Amino acid sequence: MRVQIVGAGVAGLSAAYRLLQMGHEVEVWEARPEVGGQVITFPTAGDRIEAFYHHLFTNDRDIVELVEELGLGGRMTWRESKLGFFSGGRIYPFVTPGDLLRFTPLPLPDRVRLGLAGLYLRYQSDWRRYEKLTAREWIRRHAGGKAYDVVWGPLLRGKFGRYADEVGMAWYWGKVHLRFASRKGGVSQKELLGYLLGSFAVYIEALADRIRDLGGKITCGAPVEGIAQEGGRAVGVRVGGELRRGDAVLLTVPNSAVLRLAPGLPEEYSAILRSVRYQWATCLILALDRPLTNTYWCNIGDRDIPFVACVEHTNFIEPERYGGQHLVYLSNYVEDSSPYIQMDEDAIWETYLPYVKKLNPAFQPSWVTQRWLFKDPGGQPLIGRFYSRSVPPHRTPMPGLWLANTTQIYPEDRGQNYSIRMGQQVAKLIDTAGP
Repeated sequence: MRVQIVGAGVAGLSAAYRLLQMGHEVEVWEARPEVGGQVITFPTAGDRIEAFYHHLFTNDRDIVELVEELGLGGRMTWRESKLGFFSGGRIYPFVTPGDLLRFTPLPLPDRVRLGLAGLYLRYQSDWRRYEKLTAREWIRRHAGGKAYDVVWGPLLRGKFGRYADEVGMAWYWGKVHLRFASRKGGVSQKELLGYLLGSFAVYIEALADRIRDLGGKITCGAPVEGIAQEGGRAVGVRVGGELRRGDAVLLTVPNSAVLRLAPGLPEEYSAILRSVRYQWATCLILALDRPLTNTYWCNIGDRDIPFVACVEHTNFIEPERYGGQHLVYLSNYVEDSSPYIQMDEDAIWETYLPYVKKLNPAFQPSWVTQRWLFKDPGGQPLIGRFYSRSVPPHRTPMPGLWLANTTQIYPEDRGQNYSIRMGQQVAKLIDTAGP
């Protein structure tokens, strides 16, 4: 078969690679000037780095196996994380059971209750039992109202805004279950996280090269204008006014783009696509001449601070790899009506500046040597109750048209590992279905 793939992100490239190995012809079309999708990178004074922070958990086997298959396993590094929680003007270590017991913003009985609730979820494998509940309902019932008000409530509001109370318990289960799975056994419960030295662009570019070596074509800077249809069947894509024919078409773009590119989809399927709301992801990245904190990932529990996390990448990977710069992500998730969507880098920095000083009272703007701003409208799908009903099949009702995007990753949250797994699974489905 000849397969046309729209989107050169992780899912699209993974599907293309497997389809080529199965003996099919593949063309990949990407609107951006480079491959990678949500894992795009940019240059620093040393190694490249991701526009949106990324790391791996120890059970992210699909990406690890692909990296090894591409001959890049020697670049993978696994290190203990430094997780913190900012509350009441202070950063508290927040990794081990001992850290939780010393987390004084919660009374001791509530700390114990929160820890036991997390430990309980670690050993629960059936996410379906949680689909009827919201995260708010379950946390308040099992970890307590104070634990919700101090810890999880602020984080859910920081990520989902006014939709925080709608977030499904199955999503929260996935977060806790996955996080615990990346911890060593024993009393300390240290967390191990993985990273690909040189940035994740190293394996993505190697994957793109492998696709080309197998005869596949990847064209960047080429936005697809629509799906070509004949007799109600997808027969290719229109790019630059030209029809590129295919026996199958795979879309790996957000739902809004699917609806625009394939207006002929039946209403029942289109309604499922429209039902999923997205939060924009925004990342303001700072290059500093010294550390801002001693924490890698600091969740923000004070909601007067206008960002939800401070991720200091160079407290995870040494700054020497970035020309001695200390690189910090200030992460935020907002709905599409937020003024942050229209604000430029300078305006967002002026807004964030007073709150950066709260993280480190000694901070001075002169520490900042460079800034970058990135935004993504498809940053985070809102996962509500009974979300499984909102997951569309990969095989759409339009013959020949397939879909693989982040709204179909469930109950896990979106991430490189699951996009790779999904791309590989869809490749098998397309191969089995035939022309």
